[in-house]
Amino acid sequence: MNKTTIIPLESGDTADATLCERLTRDEFEKRYFSMPKHKKAELIEGIVYIASPLRFSAHGEPHLQINTWLGVYTAATPGVRSADNATTRLDKNN
Repeated sequence: MNKTTIIPLESGDTADATLCERLTRDEFEKRYFSMPKHKKAELIEGIVYIASPLRFSAHGEPHLQINTWLGVYTAATPGVRSADNATTRLDKNN
């Protein structure tokens, strides 16, 4: 199984884990906030996911085009809200 570095408990302390490692939200947040370089980690149903680097042509450019389109729609449609690259808590565990 592939391995990835999960966010360490303390700066300088690294821990390897499989992609299937489970953490509580409290433990995940403790590790997440201790390592500012890992800002693309998510906890979904107790499993830590760390995003791959994003590429200009494959992600950045189409992402901007879609956001522009959605921004125009949001501005023209009362009651619609939109955001980009924001953290959302789905429930008390995620």
